[in-house]
Amino acid sequence: MRKFNVTGNCVKNKHYMVDISEKLKKIKAMVDEECYFTINRARQYGKTTTLYLLQEALKSEYVCIKTSFEDAGDNMFSSEQDFCKALLKRLDDATQEMYNDTNIIWANDEVTDFTKLGGHITNICKENKIVLLIDEVDKSSNNRIFLHFLGLLRAKFLKRNGNNTPTFHSVILAGVHDVKNIKQKMITAGTHTQSSGEGIYNSPWNIAAAFDVDMSFSAQEIETMLLDYESEHSSKMNKTEIAQEIYDYTSGYPFLVSRICKIIDEKLEQDWSRKGVQEAVKILLEESNTLFDDLHKNLENNEELSKLMYGLIIIGGRVSFNWANPIISLGNMYGFIEKRDNKAVVSNKIFEIYITEYFISKEETEKIGKTPTEVEDVVNGKQFDMETCIRKFAQHYYEVYNKKDIEFLERHGRLLFLYHLKPLINGVGFYHFETETRNSRNMDIVVDYNQQQFIIELKIWRGEEYKKKGYEQLLDYMSAKNAKEGYLITFDFRKETNKERWEKWVEFDDGRRVFDVMV
Repeated sequence: MRKFNVTGNCVKNKHYMVDISEKLKKIKAMVDEECYFTINRARQYGKTTTLYLLQEALKSEYVCIKTSFEDAGDNMFSSEQDFCKALLKRLDDATQEMYNDTNIIWANDEVTDFTKLGGHITNICKENKIVLLIDEVDKSSNNRIFLHFLGLLRAKFLKRNGNNTPTFHSVILAGVHDVKNIKQKMITAGTHTQSSGEGIYNSPWNIAAAFDVDMSFSAQEIETMLLDYESEHSSKMNKTEIAQEIYDYTSGYPFLVSRICKIIDEKLEQDWSRKGVQEAVKILLEESNTLFDDLHKNLENNEELSKLMYGLIIIGGRVSFNWANPIISLGNMYGFIEKRDNKAVVSNKIFEIYITEYFISKEETEKIGKTPTEVEDVVNGKQFDMETCIRKFAQHYYEVYNKKDIEFLERHGRLLFLYHLKPLINGVGFYHFETETRNSRNMDIVVDYNQQQFIIELKIWRGEEYKKKGYEQLLDYMSAKNAKEGYLITFDFRKETNKERWEKWVEFDDGRRVFDVMV
């Protein structure tokens, strides 16, 4: 029986797989055009599986050799001779494993430096159209020897186009870090010292073509995996609806898609419903995995990146997406953010929730405040009383934080509500943000608790006109969700001591109503 796979590459006869044939066609077109390029994507984004499937798609037309530097030790990069010997051994093993072809012999004891390696590559490529794929390339990218190897590939690429000297037909490197910026990475890591007049960005990989293939899964592509699953099961799921629900939480991030499916299949008794997807998301957010470990590590190790994510998620700020901004570029490389309508936005709801939980946890350890509300105050059986929850938050906020300075409130206001909400829904419900409706003035939170769903808008007081817009936005979103009730919390950071506070239900002619709170 096949399974959903979240470790290593996927294999058709062992795992349920998304049909990425259209993506492979686009990548093959680049190979046919003799491009050199890098598949530069975040951790667990399907790079290894893509290379495996690409090799299968190319092997009848090209000699397609796939290797990896993941397990390469320091000895491989100690000298040109050691590197050449180890590289040729890897290429030999990969060729024999794929083709069992004794006519292509890479191993050659006379190849002891890059000059001889270049000649050796030319000789072999005279009779063969060879495509070289190297996975996990950034695992070795702090090595000066590897930098020289890229320079060799670049030089031979230019000679091929200049005087038709044979070399690799196409070279594909796969990794998290952008190999074009490898020198900057080496300088930062202390493994390369700039000489006088040497630039940071004059990369030996500047001959690489832009790789614009979208590696995320669309809802339609996710549906192909569910169809694959249905070929062996009779779950009678609504594949289109479930694929869309999974996409809404993951934005097609390959690991997250497969992990949700795996949880539903193995832990939730194959509950292929919208509720099942939500339960799987909740389980996923509570577990420790290598992807979340990387997210946490990258936030801890980069203060500027952490500030960017706090601004986007908690403050609700808007930031232009500009590749020249190193923090924006870094956030995109790690998979935290993506470009949408020329703005930097969090890549998916799961990351948004996970990173929010990270910030809440940080505030808890710093004792930002303690909510006096107990679960029993707002939970009656399986029903959650959101009105009482918000009333108690408003009261506690006014008593504890009203005298705080504006800078504190601007930074922490929204986080304080989430900090208040989290322990009350923990274990049963969860929340997520609606990134499409958020702008610099408001943030929509959707809370799911058992069969209940609550829509809450958080906004900052900017005058009556903004308040009217806040109502319009909330009502529009309520319509999209077919909700009869909504909740509006407005933070008033003005210094006046006679600021008006209120907690009231506002009724509308169409039967809908909004619980409006000013804090």
